[in-house]
Amino acid sequence: MEMALSVLIGVGLAAACGFRVFVPLLVLCIAQKAGAVSIGSSMSWLSSDAALVALLVASILEICAYWIPWLDHALDVAATPAAIIAGTIAAASVFTFTNTAQGDMLRWAAAIIVGGGAAAAVQSSTVLLRGASTLTTGGFGNPLFATLESGAAIGTSLIAILLPLAVGLLLLLGLAAALTFIAIRRHRRRAAQTALVPVGAGG
Repeated sequence: MEMALSVLIGVGLAAACGFRVFVPLLVLCIAQKAGAVSIGSSMSWLSSDAALVALLVASILEICAYWIPWLDHALDVAATPAAIIAGTIAAASVFTFTNTAQGDMLRWAAAIIVGGGAAAAVQSSTVLLRGASTLTTGGFGNPLFATLESGAAIGTSLIAILLPLAVGLLLLLGLAAALTFIAIRRHRRRAAQTALVPVGAGG
């Protein structure tokens, strides 16, 4: 059960890294200091005072930078690989596997695949939504969108740590939504192909 909860916490934090790179790591650092979550011994640097100060400054700069319309797109270019790295680190910090070389290898492999994948998926979605916001509002709606993203990063991080089971529920809902979307697209594609076939072509 402990391992399952650690996986849910890791996935939730990794997904939050897709919204903001540094905010989830800052929340994780604060949560570790408050005793709300445990970090692996190999990642103890993440709970140090130096890391707290560095992550706090980085989080403030990142949040403020996304309020500048022309700068947010430039940040997205760098944020995508950075989010994957941050998501991997966040997941690896809380995943609990056997304290052996094999367990350590499994922890990082799972962190890269699951954590990095979750961060990449969320980050890719935000890039697409920001692009749509730029097209529809000329960039004027981007600061509002950036504020919502920052709130989502904080909220998702807190939910992951305080209510990890909710992360599992959100994952199931997300999977169901994705499968439904794929099914609808396939149905529409088949309907469109059927409509293009001339009447009596089968005969």
